[in-house]
Amino acid sequence: MKHTGSCLCGGVQYEINGPLTDVLNCHCSMCRKLHASAFRTRAKVNVSDWETMQGQALIRFYESSPGEHKGFCSNCGSSLYTKFDSNPEVYGFPLGTLDTDPGVRAERHVFVNSKAPWYEITDDLPQQAEYD
Repeated sequence: MKHTGSCLCGGVQYEINGPLTDVLNCHCSMCRKLHASAFRTRAKVNVSDWETMQGQALIRFYESSPGEHKGFCSNCGSSLYTKFDSNPEVYGFPLGTLDTDPGVRAERHVFVNSKAPWYEITDDLPQQAEYD
């Protein structure tokens, strides 16, 4: 399945030609701060399935924790993907910059012990204290 997306300013545009797997809502404090939201909905995507169509020079990285590098647009700040030193074949991909329907939905909530105190999880998805 082909997915397309872009950052807020449109400077970075990408295509994903492959499946989005392990879709979840992450409530950790880093995801909440990075996305200025109660949680981040993300999937895993194979690096070989990702292609930056425009704006590669705009993508910058921040090492949020040892071995995890958050990629973002240096112009508008949109979060694009996370690279992992321990698993370089996979990106952690926030669904928020997709311009197309991903065709998948979150399967679980993780790091619920860190969730925002002002947010109540109201769905029936499994909840995990950590990421397992």
